[in-house]
Amino acid sequence: MELETPLDMICRIIVRAREWDAQVPSNEPDEVDDDGPISTDDDYDVMIDEKNDSVEEEIEAALEDLAEDQQAEMLALAWIGNGTYDAGDWEEAVAEAADPENDPIVEQLMDMPMLAAYLEAGLEAFDLSCEGIGQID
Repeated sequence: MELETPLDMICRIIVRAREWDAQVPSNEPDEVDDDGPISTDDDYDVMIDEKNDSVEEEIEAALEDLAEDQQAEMLALAWIGNGTYDAGDWEEAVAEAADPENDPIVEQLMDMPMLAAYLEAGLEAFDLSCEGIGQID
């Protein structure tokens, strides 16, 4: 199996997806009383990495910038990483990912929880890794 998608591009998406996966919804209260916002009494709010739309938009833009066959490879890697397909079923996974009858590939990837972990596991299934590439150690 030889990837059409450059490994460094996959690794950059993994780095950003890790950051996105680590974010949590805001802990700010939605309710307001006469004296102002209702306190959450959480002294550690500043330590929480809240959802950041720019990270999500960056990942989505990186995926959309890929050619269609590269997008299909990314989805196939994620499917192999989450156990939907085995590494030996690579061509079948890529063909299924590219099927125009399915939801758009970028949408499927963006809706996938643990995207970074699945992509990493998919790479590992082919003895590939991001070790030593860019920001990943």
